[in-house]
Amino acid sequence: MKKKQYIKIACLSLLSLMATSCLDLEPKAELNDAIVWNKASNFQLFANQFYTWTRDFHSSNTYMCSTSDGPHSDWRSDLIAGASVNTYSKGTNSIPAKDDNYTKLYTQIYYTNLLLDKAESFADGASIAVPVAEAKFFRAYCYFELVQIFGNVILVTKPLDLNSPELQTTRDDRAVVIDQIVKDLTESVNGLPETAETGRVTKDAAWAMLSRVALYEGTWQKFHTNGSNATTNTERSAALLKIAKDAAYKVIDGKRFKLFYNDKLGVESYRYMFILEDVDCNPAHLIKSNNTEYILARRHRIEDGIGTNITKGYLANATFVTRKWANMYLCSDGLPIEKSPLFKKYVGVTDEFQNRDNRMTTTLMQHGEKYWNNTTNNSRKTWDDQDLATALTLSVTSNSGYQNHKWAVERLVADTQESMDYPVIRYAEVLLNYAEATYELDGAISNTDLDLSLNLVRLRINSTMPKLSNSFVTTNGLSMREEIRRERTLELVLEGFRIDDLKRWATAPKEMVEDQLGVKYTGTWFESHWANQSRSLNSDGCIVLYDGRVWSDKLYLYPLPSDQLQLNPQLGQNPGWTE
Repeated sequence: MKKKQYIKIACLSLLSLMATSCLDLEPKAELNDAIVWNKASNFQLFANQFYTWTRDFHSSNTYMCSTSDGPHSDWRSDLIAGASVNTYSKGTNSIPAKDDNYTKLYTQIYYTNLLLDKAESFADGASIAVPVAEAKFFRAYCYFELVQIFGNVILVTKPLDLNSPELQTTRDDRAVVIDQIVKDLTESVNGLPETAETGRVTKDAAWAMLSRVALYEGTWQKFHTNGSNATTNTERSAALLKIAKDAAYKVIDGKRFKLFYNDKLGVESYRYMFILEDVDCNPAHLIKSNNTEYILARRHRIEDGIGTNITKGYLANATFVTRKWANMYLCSDGLPIEKSPLFKKYVGVTDEFQNRDNRMTTTLMQHGEKYWNNTTNNSRKTWDDQDLATALTLSVTSNSGYQNHKWAVERLVADTQESMDYPVIRYAEVLLNYAEATYELDGAISNTDLDLSLNLVRLRINSTMPKLSNSFVTTNGLSMREEIRRERTLELVLEGFRIDDLKRWATAPKEMVEDQLGVKYTGTWFESHWANQSRSLNSDGCIVLYDGRVWSDKLYLYPLPSDQLQLNPQLGQNPGWTE
């Protein structure tokens, strides 16, 4: 125990000794090699810190403060807004003096490189196969973060001295970095177990992550053509999309995960999945171990909490849900609202919720609906109709007029002390990765492949909705690509994918300049019941949340922070960004 405690302290010392530059990496620090690297268990102990690096509520979802609004946050996209303007969503962000994403990711990469370097001289390689595989997985994870945020970055695969010339050079092309990511993830599979304690990396997690990376970069190369490089881009795109499809199929074929569904919860299964805890938290009395869908999760214990005010930050009118998001949900006949005869339009306060995808009515709340929060007088206890006595009744006459339910707990618990796990990778994403990669690779997708993947997601809580099929698309004048993208957007909303998807699809110039709108006000229930509505209306009578949003192609990548350019001028700034 004494040695283990020493190692924990040494690891923390390493973290605290890192300098301000991401490339100011002190390889020796104060780490006693004889103690840390002398046995296999210490390799594993060192690797355990990697699990604190994944996405979490505070970095991917919330908008409570500047440190919570991470680069993948949906607050930076087109579908939600907050009480104040998000400069990234509006397209007016500027070059920062420093960027913790940059420095932190390179620090983390240093740690993975350090373990891998020490592993080379360890006599019993088989005994450290798992921590070595974890180091490769998380090195890939960190480099993928860097590529998504900054594009070209310096690739470092070994721990380097501070004065190493490799750290004072130009950035490597993103293709080189992506190839290393693919290599790391592919190799990590060999050392990872098929099953493990919840929250730890497995073979399926590596395959799933590979499908995410390869789909992202494959579509980036497909839609971001570049003059004379267009042919090369096409060839590279096809190779990556094949990797994405095959990797996703590995997970599907393994049959170790399935979409979460419970008969008692029924259509509410989708919503309750995200707030499973190890206490009574839903009408079916399910806990985290009942979740069949999370392939890799950021774990949170009851006694620790999640550290951010997720329920209050998302429930009801705290999140400004846009009309665009609400309109994306299909009608129950599988058709978009502009094509379906079942769409009831907007005159009544709940008209637009009728005959829709059940994900709409479980993710968004309707006027007059009974709901609970995490407070003493308005929380659930018995998980049956007795709880109605403490329920709140929703009024939608505030902010955008739409109200969110996702991520909000109903049990009594102090703010920030909710303990649900964060889905770093879940099975639904893998199924959608497979469908998209198949379509973008071949320009078509068979009904068999749709049934193997996307339709499972579509029908999870929509058992009577028609499947997406080639004949359905043709008969109804739909676009298969747009329907695949619609399913992805709605299934993964508020999970940190939307802005990255718009960038890789190269649709951001169209989507990100649109006004963010609320409900239709003129000529509807709202006009006679929301007298103090003070926001302006557009020509269709819809509430305007934010207008004047802009986009320029420089926004596809974030600017490198000024401090890094001063330390290494050879890095060069990303296109379009000037001081």
